[in-house]
Amino acid sequence: MKTFDGIIRRATLEDLQILLSFEQEIIKAERPYDPTIREDPVNYYDLKDMVLNGDACVVVASENGKLVASGYAIPKRARHYLDHEYYAYLGFMYTHPDFRGMGINAKIVEELKKWSEQNGLTEIRLTVYSDNVPAIKAYEKVGFKKHLIEMRIDQ
Repeated sequence: MKTFDGIIRRATLEDLQILLSFEQEIIKAERPYDPTIREDPVNYYDLKDMVLNGDACVVVASENGKLVASGYAIPKRARHYLDHEYYAYLGFMYTHPDFRGMGINAKIVEELKKWSEQNGLTEIRLTVYSDNVPAIKAYEKVGFKKHLIEMRIDQ
């Protein structure tokens, strides 16, 4: 099994075009799990704003100068009845298929956990489609536990 010999670093505006392509790959991968995603063109994020935003942390994995994975952490206000006011929300988790299974996701999560701790965010959450078993296993592997199930119905 090949190992990741690259680096994890903060994203820059020079990365934007590749980040936008990662976003489209995420959307393409999630369409089978969510019939409510609109037809293309669609975007999930304002990646330029997130890269420039000092309150967000967008990171990338780079190997030999090529971006191969991404993720972000942003602070979100918790519901008023929880024991924390804010939490770190992780998203934009993508690894190029040629680089999966090399532990890159774990390294990205670790970097985002460090950023969260440095910013006083002790609670970390993310969302994943319940049928996306490979993603669930990857997140469980780095310590996440299932917490809630969101349900929906068409009318």
